[in-house]
Amino acid sequence: MVLLVAFLFTRDIKGLVKPKGETTAAVPAGGQMTTSETAAIDLNQVSTTGKNMLNPNLALEITNLENTFKSAKGNEQVPTAKLLAQKWDDLEQPVPSALYLEIVADKEPSLQNWLVTGDRFLKAFDNTRDSVLQPALLQKANLAYTNAVAIDSANADAKTGLGITIVNGMGMPMQGIAMLMDVVKKDPKNLKANMSLGTFAIKSGQFDKAITRFNSIIAIKPSPDAYFYLGTAYENLGKNDEAIDAYLKSKKLAANATLSKFIDEKVIALKTKK
Repeated sequence: MVLLVAFLFTRDIKGLVKPKGETTAAVPAGGQMTTSETAAIDLNQVSTTGKNMLNPNLALEITNLENTFKSAKGNEQVPTAKLLAQKWDDLEQPVPSALYLEIVADKEPSLQNWLVTGDRFLKAFDNTRDSVLQPALLQKANLAYTNAVAIDSANADAKTGLGITIVNGMGMPMQGIAMLMDVVKKDPKNLKANMSLGTFAIKSGQFDKAITRFNSIIAIKPSPDAYFYLGTAYENLGKNDEAIDAYLKSKKLAANATLSKFIDEKVIALKTKK
């Protein structure tokens, strides 16, 4: 829900949709990426930027934790890295949080550590509109999920995360789609994989497929996001009554002032087209 609201204020919803003739997924500003490229993100710089947005007491608390982290050696850094990852996540700053989780996973590689790291990098990727940072975050998410798949090739969460990164630019989109379809085939109620397939259908202009996908998701678990994207698919097909109904259901479930204002304006605009 937080990601949906953030999305609304950084892109026109029409930006979800590819121009006619384009059927590939959206890619980061840097273009289609490969895992051979280096994702360089300066943790110190990211931390400094983040602390500049905090009150002095919180910033000092993080600085003290960072000093403890830097003074430790090897695996002794892990407990403080976990604390820093949690602290930054609590402050809704997923980039430094993900970087500390990556340190933990590097030092204590496990399926769960790599999954958590990948999820946090994806969260950071979804939240940022920084065209320089975005590709690096996506690559780091891809590498984290790749490590998770290497540990357990049958794990649905690992395959879903890896598929999402591929669809978003880390390889050929259809490879990612195939991976997500395999997850859904084995687990039809996997919401994360289904949501990704649904948003890809919208991006690629396959609105009928998107409608089927999001109706299936809603049958499993109604959510503001699913109804919102369902409304988007209907709107792009010119089915304004159905779009309005879906948008209003999204508004009701979300109970969020920001989203409500956006939807109210959209509903008014759609009614004038009728």
